Amino acid sequence: MNVRMKSVDEIILDLPKDEQVIVIKLRSLITECIPMAIEKNNYGVPFYTRNRMICFIWPPSIYWGPKTDVLNRKGVTLGFCQGNLFANERRLLLSEGRKKVFCMYFNHLHEIQEDIIRELLFEADLIDQQFRKKKIKKRG
Repeated sequence: MNVRMKSVDEIILDLPKDEQVIVIKLRSLITECIPMAIEKNNYGVPFYTRNRMICFIWPPSIYWGPKTDVLNRKGVTLGFCQGNLFANERRLLLSEGRKKVFCMYFNHLHEIQEDIIRELLFEADLIDQQFRKKKIKKRG
């Protein structure tokens, strides 16, 4: 089955175990902190959206271009689609030359500092709420 046609659960089950535990942890933090986000398979990886694309989890074993050791060394990506709008005072999110999407990487489960990830996810949700469409009141 084409990875783009799989459910997010199927994608996760097919990952190498070292990536799988990281993806499961990040996924649980996202669903905890942004419960109204809709999870979907985009490009064969979990993306989360509500008003706009909020964030994504991209394991290095799922890649569309030429594979390089750099990808595997970076680890599982937690990307924020509106990363350019974050305060990012601690410089935890990397732009790597991109204008909007900022990321951080995890090679091991113990690298995930839950409190920091929660802060970033809450900020991502606040940013996403700015894009909420205002309902137009109809005149009677």
